[in-house]
Amino acid sequence: MPKSTLKNLAIIMDGNGRWAKQRGLNRTKGHEAGAETIRDITTYCANHEEIETVTFYAFSTENWKRPKLEVDFLMRLLDRYLKNELKTYQKENIQFKAIGNIHEFSKTLQTRIRKTEEETKDNTALTQVLALNYGGRAEITSAVNSLIEKGKIILSEEDISSALQTPYSDVDLLVRTSGEQRISNYLLWQLSYAEFHFTDTLWPDFSAEELDRIINEFKQRNRRFGGL
Repeated sequence: MPKSTLKNLAIIMDGNGRWAKQRGLNRTKGHEAGAETIRDITTYCANHEEIETVTFYAFSTENWKRPKLEVDFLMRLLDRYLKNELKTYQKENIQFKAIGNIHEFSKTLQTRIRKTEEETKDNTALTQVLALNYGGRAEITSAVNSLIEKGKIILSEEDISSALQTPYSDVDLLVRTSGEQRISNYLLWQLSYAEFHFTDTLWPDFSAEELDRIINEFKQRNRRFGGL
């Protein structure tokens, strides 16, 4: 049986709040610890022989429902993360890309995002994608509307795929941490034939070693894509 190839990895990072609560800490400490895990996992992926993109679900369109203090902290954390990670992106030859509607963020944060994209655009070892103010339904709706605006009347699957924000059409493997088993409006089009792996590990405790084990298990799967 041929081994499955992993080019596009998607991750739903879940469990920051529970991790902090278990330690008697404020939820913000969980988010800070989670940001460190993003760095570790991204570096692992940049040095993996097959992985071309890793997409993290960083802030969903539904996350605005959280308390304002927490949302404000997440915005500051994202700005600080991108500022600090630029040297990692350059050292590890990683290109950064954001997907989602970032126009609802502050002008300062929008500038940080676009500047980071511009300064890393020529890096080739890996593309790290952060889904920011992102929802799968919103992405598909936006793609269809953009095609209609261009005069398209009858749409093909190839048309829609080409209008999506992700730099790929299909995810090979989705990993979700913390024991939850749902996709939460994430990459709905791109996950059509993805393999799923759910782990009970909370995101701040997730490690490159565990991801390596998950990938090795994934490689033993027989992906038939509807065939035999």
